[in-house]
Amino acid sequence: MKLTQIDLNLFVVFDMIYSERNLTRAAERLSVTQPTVSNALARLRRTYGDPLFVKTSQGMQPTAFAQSIAGHVSDALRLLTTSAQGPAQFDPAHSTRVFRTSMLELFDAMALPVLIPTLARLAPHVELHSYRVSRGELAGALERGAVDLAVEIPLADTRNLIFETILHESYVCAVRPDHPMVGHDMTLDRYLDLEHIHVSGRPRGVGAEDAALRRIGKRRIIRARLQSHLALADIIRQSDMAVTLTQSRARALGLAVFPVPFDIQPLELRLYRHVRSDGDAAVLWLYDQIKNLGAGSASRV
Repeated sequence: MKLTQIDLNLFVVFDMIYSERNLTRAAERLSVTQPTVSNALARLRRTYGDPLFVKTSQGMQPTAFAQSIAGHVSDALRLLTTSAQGPAQFDPAHSTRVFRTSMLELFDAMALPVLIPTLARLAPHVELHSYRVSRGELAGALERGAVDLAVEIPLADTRNLIFETILHESYVCAVRPDHPMVGHDMTLDRYLDLEHIHVSGRPRGVGAEDAALRRIGKRRIIRARLQSHLALADIIRQSDMAVTLTQSRARALGLAVFPVPFDIQPLELRLYRHVRSDGDAAVLWLYDQIKNLGAGSASRV
């Protein structure tokens, strides 16, 4: 097969389907119709003699052959994009770029109320899409360009990732301002007697506080598990339940705080991007905006 025999636009469609695992979303990101994407996929299948993507309950999953070429296709497209753009430049005032980020929900709650107005002022025509990519899939999503930037706890594998710590903050135990505990010391026994709310975007798993308690052979009572901080303050204010979170977030919610009565490592959040974004001036610009927010987020919220 010769390169001149293939419509190079088909590789753009391939890369988008591989990133989104969904024909409709791929079409939306490419600003074309779904039949156009389906037709392009059919042409690629005939060209390669391989299904490339198989429809499953988890979306369009790539075949072994598609996985073997995906990295090369992505690399080639990025090089072509950089070449077509010429010198790296980004004009935030006139850009219509769509940025995609994956942020830990806590940082979402802390930073987005500041970041969105900042973007509205400096880059009024850009869009910011923030959604959570699972920790295990994050490096791959950054590599494929499915997300431009990510804010997460320290990752085990940081090969080909550039990162910077943007938040390092202690945990506290927080309750409503008129809670019976207010005016008393928060001992370990009192902490364990309380009913707790655990906030996590994951359906399973424990928090840093639970891991710390396990190390001393203790376990807290988790009465409710929430996927976000959206309803947290209202629940806490109407109950005797407690929550363990960062001090700045607890203060922002107007809660009474106590030092956590056991050893627990402070929360560290890192801002990540892939090395391939070195030539993308827009991603570098957003990286700096979020980095600056992270540096002052605790004092702002």
